[in-house]
Amino acid sequence: MSQAETIVATRTKNAVKEPSLYRVIYLNDNTTTMEFVVETLIEFFGYTEETAAQITVDIHDAGSATVAVLPFEIAEQKGGEVTLSARSQNFPLQVRIEPDVTN
Repeated sequence: MSQAETIVATRTKNAVKEPSLYRVIYLNDNTTTMEFVVETLIEFFGYTEETAAQITVDIHDAGSATVAVLPFEIAEQKGGEVTLSARSQNFPLQVRIEPDVTN
C-alpha cells in the first residue's frame, strides 16, 4: 500500500430497541380459589409465598391486579400457561395481557 492510499472504515450502528413491555393481569372471580392463585404466582412468576398471598388479596379486593410486567412473548406465554393450568383444575381464572403504558 502506498502512502497516498487511505483506508476508510465505516461503522454502522444498529440501534437495539428494548422490547415493549406488557402487563399480565389476573381477574378476580367467585370460583377460583385463593390457594390456586397463590400457587400460580409462585410457580409461574417466582414470587415468594408471602408476596403471592398479598397479590392474591389485592386481586380479590380490587377485582384485578397486575402480577407482572414482561416483554410481550414472555407475558403471552405466562398468561397461556396460567390459563391452561386453571382449566386443568376446572377454574375459570382469566388472565389479560395489556401494553404497559408506563414505559
